[in-house]
Amino acid sequence: MKKIGFLSFGHWSNHPAYQARTAADTLLQSIDLAVAAEEIGLDGAYFRVHHFAAQLASPFPLLSAIGAKTSKIEIGTGVIDMRYENPLYMVEDAGAADLISGGRLQLGISRGSPEQVIDGWRYFGYEPGEGETDADMGRKKALQFLEQLKGVGFAQPNPYPMFPNPPGLLRLEPYSKGLRERIWWGASSNATAIWAAENGMFLQSSTLKEDESGKPFHIQQAEQIRLYKDAWKKAGHKREPRVSVSRSIFALMNDQDRAYFGRDTNGGDKIGNIEKNKRAIFGRSYAGEPDQLIKELAKDEAIQEADTLLLTIPNTLGVDYNIHVLSSILEHVAPGLGWR
Repeated sequence: MKKIGFLSFGHWSNHPAYQARTAADTLLQSIDLAVAAEEIGLDGAYFRVHHFAAQLASPFPLLSAIGAKTSKIEIGTGVIDMRYENPLYMVEDAGAADLISGGRLQLGISRGSPEQVIDGWRYFGYEPGEGETDADMGRKKALQFLEQLKGVGFAQPNPYPMFPNPPGLLRLEPYSKGLRERIWWGASSNATAIWAAENGMFLQSSTLKEDESGKPFHIQQAEQIRLYKDAWKKAGHKREPRVSVSRSIFALMNDQDRAYFGRDTNGGDKIGNIEKNKRAIFGRSYAGEPDQLIKELAKDEAIQEADTLLLTIPNTLGVDYNIHVLSSILEHVAPGLGWR
């Protein structure tokens, strides 16, 4: 059994073939999609976060709205770039969204990836400290965020407050018990996956990672996951670790599916650079008849190692078509792989 969710990049563009032409379209359709996904039995609704782009960027209003209109589905991000964040303000936003959803937030964070602008976090008022890289800054902010999610008081109360204070140091409010244990780290390397395990975060592994061995993508990703699980065990955490992987998987059920995705049936891994002097390997997309998909996906070692599969979706094609895409996987592919 696996948890199966969707991952939306939240694009919009004023294109005649798109159903999501404005930011409002994407936001409102994202809520509708999460509601419909819960109705068909999907386990998770996850959203990318990108700044300075025609994509979703402010996750907490969206997650709160989805939390208020659903009752079972996990809601989360994949991922929030911590270089842009104020960790304390983020604790308040995340706590509110988690309470609204009844404790269903699964928050993916990371040090971030290349963005639309050069050093975009500088426009948000953040600078790495002396001797720090922007990646160091992102990880340091992540640790501050984790620390404050514990709900331990740290701020000296005013002796003349507007309202009476409880005794002792004050914590950030609203506090959501248990949220600290539902934070995921988006890792592109083996080292950062191990670091995530040591710090008690679940692992999100995407459709790309640093090419550290030259092996096929799914094998490198499976090795990363095993290193993460070993590090989690060595750290002595009492709870079970969770791991998600993302995949583009399309079952070709009708002519419309074949028109959109029929050309992707023979795709393979790709090599490229997401940062200067950093070689990355990008995993393939899967598209085919259900029986073909079952055979191919059974060979994907990383999916086998993960407990959660996030299906990347073409959100610009609208709610109805994306529910068709997701339903096709749930009904015609997942049972044949033992995921349902």
